[in-house]
Amino acid sequence: MPIYVSNRQIVVPGDVIAEGKYEAEGSVYVENKKYIATSIGLVELERGRIRVVPLKGKYIPSVGDVVIGKIVDVGTTSWSVDINSPYTAILQVSEVFSRPTDALKVNLAQVLNVGDLAVAKVIAFDLTRDPLLTIKESRLGKVTKGTLVEITPTKVPRVIGKKGSMLKILKDYLNVEVVVGKNGRILVIGEEGEREAIAALAIKKIEREAHVSGLTERIKRFIEQSLREAR
Repeated sequence: MPIYVSNRQIVVPGDVIAEGKYEAEGSVYVENKKYIATSIGLVELERGRIRVVPLKGKYIPSVGDVVIGKIVDVGTTSWSVDINSPYTAILQVSEVFSRPTDALKVNLAQVLNVGDLAVAKVIAFDLTRDPLLTIKESRLGKVTKGTLVEITPTKVPRVIGKKGSMLKILKDYLNVEVVVGKNGRILVIGEEGEREAIAALAIKKIEREAHVSGLTERIKRFIEQSLREAR
């Protein structure tokens, strides 16, 4: 079963990745036992599996995803939320308050107003309706502090790293908390604005260089140098 590319190689639409029998994921289709890329992306080869991760693309919601949304409209019984997706999400009053609440007696704009950010979870979505969100669970809710960083959603796994390794570097080196939204929005919270800024720059560097090998060590060096320059 020949493979024509190397692991983590960048491919373009039409590139033949391999022939034979594999499990295929992402931007790849099969024709006459040939696995062909459908978008510019990064090839991941692992134990009989071929995956092409698009280097660009909008976020498509999935139930259980944690996202960071921006309030774009306040209705009578719900909020409309931009989640960096082709779909506008809905946050209903029942998914904000822990107790039953009469929405008509509450000024929803005083709870979440247009422009506010919220860490939320996708609780329902299919192609027939907009995604539904909740902020009632632990660690979810209105964002009141921190620095927001926006990246291409497909680069989120690189910011996390294998088993959370990249996040651990950011947290350990800079003493910051990092809240990662699957929709490509990342919140950095620290006690020092300077360290928040370095973390934000490091995340953007990860996004730019996600396809290059040795990224972990380069990020470590970048943070160390930035800390030295900040003293």
